[in-house]
Amino acid sequence: MLIVTGQIIATAAVLANAVVYGTDVCAAVIMRSVYRELDDATVTISAGWGHYYGDRRMPVVGAGGVITAVLTLLIALLAGQFGAAVAAGISVAALLAWLALYVRIAKPINTQQTAAAQSGIIPADARALQDKWDSILKYRVTLQFTAIAGLCAALILF
Repeated sequence: MLIVTGQIIATAAVLANAVVYGTDVCAAVIMRSVYRELDDATVTISAGWGHYYGDRRMPVVGAGGVITAVLTLLIALLAGQFGAAVAAGISVAALLAWLALYVRIAKPINTQQTAAAQSGIIPADARALQDKWDSILKYRVTLQFTAIAGLCAALILF
């Protein structure tokens, strides 16, 4: 029963983290290129309103992904499924690294762009802010990929 519970929780973790991964991939593959074609004010307003809604809606999914990944790790350990535990542990480490990047770099920029979009006052460093936000996308995508791959491996190894 513990193994089946672990598989169910791991599946939930994959699904929750897939939302975050997909959002980051969309930003890296599509939005980054779109923003390069736009003027600073349009980029800031578009990104700012995107962050306004994203920062209100995504935390439930992101937290759910981290919590279910940690639960996958704990259940694997309790069930004696050490291969699954190692895979889940790698996922948790990747998610914590992703979260650190988000909190230290992306979130402060999100806050500035949201404020600019709401006030209509475009900061002088608008393009630099977006460039800094974009600069960590490759790491965010890689970390989310690693997390999902680890969770899929945990599912297989349970």
